[in-house]
Amino acid sequence: MRCRNGLSGLWSGLLSFVLLCGWLSVAAAAVALREVASGLAQPVAVAHAGDGSGRLFVTLQGGQVVIFDGQRVSPTPFLDIRDRVGSGGERGLLSVAFHPDFARNRLFFANYTDVAGNTVVARFRAARRNPDLAYPRGERRILAVLQPYANHNGGQLQFGPDGFLYIGMGDGGSGGDPENRAQDGGSLLGKMLRIDVNRRPYGIPADNPFAGRTDIRPEIWALGLRNPWRFSFDRLTGDLYIADVGQGSWEEVNFQPAGSPGGQNYGWRRMEGRHCFNPSSACDDGTLAPPVLEYDRSAGRSVTGGYVYRGSGVPELAGRYVYGDFASGRIWAARPVNGTWVNEQLPVSGGLISSFGEDEAGELYLTDYAGGRLLKFVAE
Repeated sequence: MRCRNGLSGLWSGLLSFVLLCGWLSVAAAAVALREVASGLAQPVAVAHAGDGSGRLFVTLQGGQVVIFDGQRVSPTPFLDIRDRVGSGGERGLLSVAFHPDFARNRLFFANYTDVAGNTVVARFRAARRNPDLAYPRGERRILAVLQPYANHNGGQLQFGPDGFLYIGMGDGGSGGDPENRAQDGGSLLGKMLRIDVNRRPYGIPADNPFAGRTDIRPEIWALGLRNPWRFSFDRLTGDLYIADVGQGSWEEVNFQPAGSPGGQNYGWRRMEGRHCFNPSSACDDGTLAPPVLEYDRSAGRSVTGGYVYRGSGVPELAGRYVYGDFASGRIWAARPVNGTWVNEQLPVSGGLISSFGEDEAGELYLTDYAGGRLLKFVAE
């Protein structure tokens, strides 16, 4: 990996090296990737149900969710909604998230692009007598968002430690956010949303940062995002990590500490990473939240957000945020040390990294989109 030195002066160059290339070393030779499943058709997300079953649910872009039981992928899909999904490019069935009380109520939620090209967040229920099957005809749509272009759909769903559903929405597409939707409080595009799915069709949490406002949508938790393809919560601390795919120069990871009241503006389209985009200068008035990590196109072209590793199988990764790049296959492990983020590239590659995921024990996986593989992080 060619380390970036985008700052001037010896000290600035040293700081840049630390941020991108790593100052503290992971025991590199002790981290490896093991293929645990193959033959998957365009896998884009991995989730567990939190029900004690140990199952992993792999989302396939074309409109299916399949189960990996630790040994094999079941030949019968858990969910099949290909008849209502518009797939291709950045569209498709993009993720599922399981209700925190799934073991009792059997509810889970899907984010997909419908045949008209618009985002749908829908609720489904697993079968009572066969937990390995869901009822596709029992779909209940809870949120729909019109998409003006075919790209930048976001697509991640995650339940936070607070029990609310978080939804990552891209800016609606094209290039450069031509309608400036990410900064428009009247649009759900280019935002992180937070809703209460225990109310019909959904409720607004009372402590959402814009609850009760009439000038900005109350679902909004944070704004100024371009395409937050993958985000995650640290299962130990509750911190939120949002990886936002860049326009043409900078990829970024944003950080929101647990207990934050929300309302952050992560800058797009005013800024791309820590750099002015539109306008090209004097873009930050002090109200924007800069990313904690960024890299330029010498390192990759499309960031894929990961997880803070909290498993036990790879102790060298403990407490580090592991993430990668879709295009280059590079993988990094980062953590804050004395207020500075230390970042190191790992000596493994995941192919076209479309997503990371955790199992119930906190062990870490990734999906290789083109290779159709599910890979697990293991000790060498």
